[in-house]
Amino acid sequence: MSSPTGPESGLPVRMPRPRQPGRHRRPEPVVAPEGAPALVLAVPGRPAPGIRSLAEEVVSIARSELPGLDARLGWIDGEDAEFPGLGAVLAQAGAERAARYRQARDAGLEVAEPEGPVAVVVPLLAGPDHALLRRIRQAVVDSSAPAELTDVLGPHPLLAEALHVRLSEAGLARADRARLFTVATAADGIILAAVGGPDAVQAAGITGMLLAARLAVPVMAAALDEEGSIAATAEQLRSSGSAQLALAPYLIGPEVDASLLEAAAKEAGCQVGPSLGAYPAIGKLALAQYAAVLGISTQQPGTQVR
Repeated sequence: MSSPTGPESGLPVRMPRPRQPGRHRRPEPVVAPEGAPALVLAVPGRPAPGIRSLAEEVVSIARSELPGLDARLGWIDGEDAEFPGLGAVLAQAGAERAARYRQARDAGLEVAEPEGPVAVVVPLLAGPDHALLRRIRQAVVDSSAPAELTDVLGPHPLLAEALHVRLSEAGLARADRARLFTVATAADGIILAAVGGPDAVQAAGITGMLLAARLAVPVMAAALDEEGSIAATAEQLRSSGSAQLALAPYLIGPEVDASLLEAAAKEAGCQVGPSLGAYPAIGKLALAQYAAVLGISTQQPGTQVR
């Protein structure tokens, strides 16, 4: 016969272990703070259909990473009310916040006058392009809206990953060198094409070192907007033993016309890969720049950016 606390024999009773609070509970999803400023993606060029689709996909990725995020597109060369310029988007964000404040006061609520930026502007640029960045800064100033401007998206290891994937999608690189399978069209030398002057080439070179480690082939950066730079870099790679070259645009897409890439590749006698486009890392990096300004974390506990 057993007692209420266990068998009469005195054998130990297997008792349930105390439940550790929160140990197996699903972490609360990270959401945008209430009243947080808008993320405004500053998009180079005009809102042509292909570029619109790319930019909209980038902000969609950012929203999926941080639910509740107010993300907008501000075109550097905006055309009209449907596709407004960056300055107009910032002015609108400022007007909306002022209107919410007035409505709350009119309703008799005691609310503090809003402070801090109304928007965080993130340039849709992989590397520094001082001409475009000057125009972005000027648009921020002209808008008269309190806004913070972040740095560009690179250099960053995630951009090296994106370049690797884009080259492999085009058959110009092995998808995974660890598997040791051959790709007949794989390049044995990569030219990273950047625009924006020497600083842009230097930034591309940093990401290029990370890409070279992934592909185990030489990678060199060159200026797409400097006459002869791509061809000279191609000659340098060939003189060091590379025979099959590929031009990898260190560009998201809107920065230059695709014909410029094709002409440079033809002059250098190499194949050309696709631009970075709306690769998921682009949206994540844009969000990371935004979050850094606000001092918030967009990662759930136990997760890592890969």
